[in-house]
Amino acid sequence: MTKPFNMALFLSGVLTGSKATQQRHLRQARIMQSAIQQRWQRDNPWTWQLKHVRWFLTQHLKDHSDATRYYYRLTAVLVWNRLGNNRELLA
Repeated sequence: MTKPFNMALFLSGVLTGSKATQQRHLRQARIMQSAIQQRWQRDNPWTWQLKHVRWFLTQHLKDHSDATRYYYRLTAVLVWNRLGNNRELLA
């Protein structure tokens, strides 16, 4: 049996800001992880491709407010930068 992916440890190097902001990013990253896991069976960000993150931001969040999508995009940028990717998410 494998251990669940630790998103807090994964993002610990790139999280900045207040404690509330850090908790929001962690919560949103876990929600992203869960949605991508359910759709593509990709259980951690190291296995994600650009299409997975784009799908989450455009399709999974399509019925959410602009503000919600904005904050998820900030979290997605943190995850994407942590992976060492320099490409734009929604170029």
